[in-house]
Amino acid sequence: MDRQSAVAELRGEVVRYVRDFAAHERRWCVALSGGPDSLALAAVAATVMPTTALIVDHRLQPGSDAVASTAREQAIAVGCVGAEVLRVDVGTAGGPEAAARSARYRALGDARAGAPVLLAHTLDDQAETVLLGLGRGSGARSIAGMRPHDPPWCRPLLGVRRDLTRRACTELGLTPWRDPHNADPRFTRVRLRTEVLPLLEQVLGGGVAEALARTATALREDNDTLDAMASDALAELGADGVRDGLPIAAVSPLPAAVRRRVVRGWLLAGGAVGLNEVQIRAVDDLIIAWRGQGGVAVPSERPHERLFAGRSNELLTLYREPV
Repeated sequence: MDRQSAVAELRGEVVRYVRDFAAHERRWCVALSGGPDSLALAAVAATVMPTTALIVDHRLQPGSDAVASTAREQAIAVGCVGAEVLRVDVGTAGGPEAAARSARYRALGDARAGAPVLLAHTLDDQAETVLLGLGRGSGARSIAGMRPHDPPWCRPLLGVRRDLTRRACTELGLTPWRDPHNADPRFTRVRLRTEVLPLLEQVLGGGVAEALARTATALREDNDTLDAMASDALAELGADGVRDGLPIAAVSPLPAAVRRRVVRGWLLAGGAVGLNEVQIRAVDDLIIAWRGQGGVAVPSERPHERLFAGRSNELLTLYREPV
């Protein structure tokens, strides 16, 4: 095998990503954990465009400062024009994985200085994300996985398997950090990676990760079309048409998938956050299955209040109650 084949393949992915999504960019950042995926991406990205490494120290493990310092040194060694360690405090909301992710994205967003941020998610990560969405039963939106381009977040490696980044590190003589959390069965993703996906590959005869990634792509395309139709429907109602409530007569004839997206858009515009499929369908029932039921509680962007959607005088309306 050509010694540089893995590095060349990764670089080809990044170059194609620039062509498709980032031709106008002149610099970018890369989120670097020190693990093989992000280390290989940093090394390759630095050969394509001026790259600054952003290293988030979650301070959740002993010696995390040393891991971050090593990652910074490696970033400079592979050609990054700069490397910054971002120390964060991780809360508890949503569990340890969600809390760490929220803290990480906040830190990256604050430090990127207007530049896009490359994330080293691979096809394997995409497959795990789709399985998580299936388990939650949250509808097509959660099964559609991660977007390759979701500004400012960029994922140029979603089309390659995880083993390619490890081979690239070996070719480059890099020693990546092995996060012990990635082998800890307390975390759902770890069990998906080490137990569920290998079993599916065995039972279904291989190619499961690729099939899940293709499913995500197809669903994103469908979702984008339906979201555009819902956006057009809301625009036709105009601000005056939804300020005092969502007109039942205007939305009830819409196809179900479009109507629920209109409901979702209306709820988000009214201050709802973190909506799931169960909540959206419950509000949709106020339109299509009205039997005098009371309001539906949905999460509010404001602390210390509860947000409700209810039906009144042929309108869906939003009202708030203090917690």
